[in-house]
Amino acid sequence: MHVHVKRAGALIAGTLLSAPALADWTMNMSPGVTETSNQVFDLHMTILWICVVIGVVVFGVMFWSIFAHRKSKGHQPAHFHENTVVEILWTIIPFAILVIMAIPATATLVDMYDTTEAEVDIKVTGYQWRWRYEYLENPGTEGDPEFGFFSNLSTSRDEIYNRMDKNENYLLDVDNPMVVPVGKKVRLLLTANDVIHSWWVPEFAIKKDAIPGFINEVWFKVDEPGIYRGQCTELCGKDHGFMPVVVEAVPEEEYTQWAANLREAAEKERELTQKDWTLEELVERGEGVYATSCAACHGDDGSGGGPFPSLRGTPVVTEDIDAHMDIVVNGVSGTAMQAFGSQLSEADLAAVITYERNAWGNNTGEMVTPKEVFDYKNQ
Repeated sequence: MHVHVKRAGALIAGTLLSAPALADWTMNMSPGVTETSNQVFDLHMTILWICVVIGVVVFGVMFWSIFAHRKSKGHQPAHFHENTVVEILWTIIPFAILVIMAIPATATLVDMYDTTEAEVDIKVTGYQWRWRYEYLENPGTEGDPEFGFFSNLSTSRDEIYNRMDKNENYLLDVDNPMVVPVGKKVRLLLTANDVIHSWWVPEFAIKKDAIPGFINEVWFKVDEPGIYRGQCTELCGKDHGFMPVVVEAVPEEEYTQWAANLREAAEKERELTQKDWTLEELVERGEGVYATSCAACHGDDGSGGGPFPSLRGTPVVTEDIDAHMDIVVNGVSGTAMQAFGSQLSEADLAAVITYERNAWGNNTGEMVTPKEVFDYKNQ
């Protein structure tokens, strides 16, 4: 008995101590920030209350029957097999309830799948483990992009490996968020470069798979400026948890200026192919490209690990420079080494190859120029 009292006391104390931690915890959905997400929330609440009413009626009748007709009051069980009226009722009533539930659900689904009359089109491509956003020139088409960029996790490795305190948006910060104008219908064209990913932002009520070789469509229109976060929700590889989604909704004037700046930056990036580069400039740029695109597999210091080979003093990065370029541009079939030829610009490809050949004591003194990469890709 004494043991049971102690256990009960510990349980009560634990409940009281954990109460502050549960103060912000809720079991319900949140309404979201788009018209669609609010429709989904309203539909959820409608179905929830229908289920609550059904549960109260069914269990109420059941418990009343058990209590009012219990054996201790002298009731004897009835012996019958069929009741045509009851069977008709329990067929018609659930059917009517399902029809009532289907009407708002169908209207919401039809609206969710209507991607017509979009004012901004963005092609979203999933990579292991980041997203590429390409803003298409003509809304409503699948033409060439005006500009595009990769969105990478910006949480530091020190936070991930517990060498420093984690910030408020741990694993939910990126270097380049998707930027959209407030009040405009945005259509997303989702696909993937390697494996299946899934683009998810809960406040938009959007979760759509990005599948290699397929294009899935989804749309949203944000009503209020703000930053909205999500994640990839498919198990897409070892860094699946390091693939966040961040969308920044801004006023239309701010979006227009942002888009103009990126168009200008894209044009300057294209001009870098013809620039005369020095070894030092390429190494400096390549260090940043390596940290973003390569360090997750080959390590910050190029030492590799597991299935990923070391890049320190190995023949791949110290001998045949053309073979090195081929691996980076085209990848290695049957391995985890991706083809970066379509992911990085010629300047970034040249920089990261040059960096790998001159970092961590390799010191080959060799460099690859963006023009050489351009010629190699187009030969």
